[in-house]
Parts: sequence; structure tokens; C-alpha cells
Amino acid sequence: MATLLRKAARVSLSGSLLSAGGRPGRLYALSYFGSNSRNSSTSSKVKVDLDNSSGIAVVKFQGPPVNSMGMDFLTEMAIGLDKLELDKNCRGIILTSAVPKVFSAGLDIMDMYGKTLEHYELFWRSVQDLWLKLYSSSKIMIAAINGASPAGGCLMALSCDYRILADNPRYKIGLNEAQLGIVAPFWFKDSMVNTVGYRIAEESIQFGVMYSPADALKIGLVDQVVPEDKVLSTAKEKMEKWFDIPDHARQISKSMMRKPTIDRMLANRETDIKNFVGFISKDSIQKSLEMYMAMLKMKKG
Repeated sequence: MATLLRKAARVSLSGSLLSAGGRPGRLYALSYFGSNSRNSSTSSKVKVDLDNSSGIAVVKFQGPPVNSMGMDFLTEMAIGLDKLELDKNCRGIILTSAVPKVFSAGLDIMDMYGKTLEHYELFWRSVQDLWLKLYSSSKIMIAAINGASPAGGCLMALSCDYRILADNPRYKIGLNEAQLGIVAPFWFKDSMVNTVGYRIAEESIQFGVMYSPADALKIGLVDQVVPEDKVLSTAKEKMEKWFDIPDHARQISKSMMRKPTIDRMLANRETDIKNFVGFISKDSIQKSLEMYMAMLKMKKG
């Protein structure tokens, strides 16, 4: 496994699970403010904009260079989603990026290197928490994918009810962990299977396939491909159609469909955390991550 992970040093940043650019965990609280018709909150990594008149909240990732999923991002997302879940004015949530060319490049290497076992446990629990909040939300969740979306970025999109991808051949999407010698957790796999079916998911995960917009649409990984400048407006238009369905019927139906996957994750949650901590804390893996970061530093230099 360590030998395979070292090969990650030859993989470009845009296609990697281990993305640079984040900082060690800091906690942020999102506060709401604005006019009577619109509430906004801004913090370092996430911006939440709720339009009370339409019931649509736009959650923008704004952690350049690649919207890494570090502790700060995960914490802000969790707080923001919790607030929106309790807000009766919010009926639907759109996830998108404020950073050009990238939706999210996935988990932040800085939270997986040189930290304590307690930090690794907290980090992985936070990754689990984000997936649970997204996947189990009673709100309508639409991913407006306006950039590359490997690994954790793809997972966030898979957690939504509907996915719209910008029509740009550079904006690929997929669970590419295998290319780095890393095994995608079972709940990543379950999310993919539930979206594209078992056989396509099996091939996708084993090969770590990154799909172009056309191919992602073909296999059902995304539901629409539209011009890049139409991604957000299309998401809002699609949201209005979802609003035509009575909330209680849609919410119960969604819960019924997703409950087995959520229950499986919860039943195996502590084992999953233990496995992650045991893997990431190995000396060989830490050395590999150190080499990977050195490569990134050389590229930037």
C-alpha cells in the first residue's frame, strides 16, 4: 500500500484525493445577516446565501486554490448545513464553487500528515459527518458542479439529489482513489452504486475512473450537462420543479430510499474510523505523504 501511495507523487493535483492548500483545523461559526428577503453568511471556506423569497440556499465553496476538504471546511459546512436544515424558509440547497475550474479536489493532505491520532480520528469523523448531513438532509440537494470534482468532491456531488455538470472537457468527475493506491471507503462505494448501478460502480472504483462530462452523463453519474455559465441558473430552475412536489411526500420517500445506506454507515462507523486512523498513522504512509508534499512544493517553486 505504501508503495502504491508513493506513486501519488506523480499524479497531478487536479486529479488527486490528497489536495494541497488547506490549513490545520480552525473552527468557524456561520452567522446570518441581511435583508428581510435574503440571509447571507460568509466565512473563510464557505459562503451560504439563503433567499427567503425563493426558499433556495446557495452554498459556495471558497477555499482556493482547490476547495480542499480540511477541518476548517468540514466544520463550516457542518454548521451551515445544520442551520439550513432547521430553517423553515429553506426548502432546497445548491452546492457550487466560487473557485474557478474546481468544484472540490477532495480531502486535505494537511489534516492527514504530522498530526496526533486524536486529530486523525476527529478529521475522519468530520468527513463522515459531512456525508451524513448531505446524504440524509430533508432538503432538496442539487450539485451545480462548475469545475473538476475528484474523490471527496465527487462524494459531495453523489450525496445530492440531482447533479448538473459544466460542459467543459477539463472538468472531470469520479472516485479516483484507486489511482493513488488508496481504497475508497465502503460508504463512498455505496454512494456510487446507488447512483450508477453496481457494475459501472465496480469498474469505476477499481480503475479510479475520472469521467468527462459526456461520459458522466452517459453512465448517470450526472443528470445534466450544460454550458458553464448556465450551471447555477439551471440548478435554480430545476429546484423550482422539485418544489412542485409536496415536501412531506418527497422527504419521506427520500428517507425510505436512503435509510439502508445510512444505517449501514452508522453501524460500521467506529470500525471505519479505526481503520482510517490505523492506516494514515503508519510510518510508511506518513513518509509517503511527506514525499508527496515535497513534490507539490517543488512544483509551486
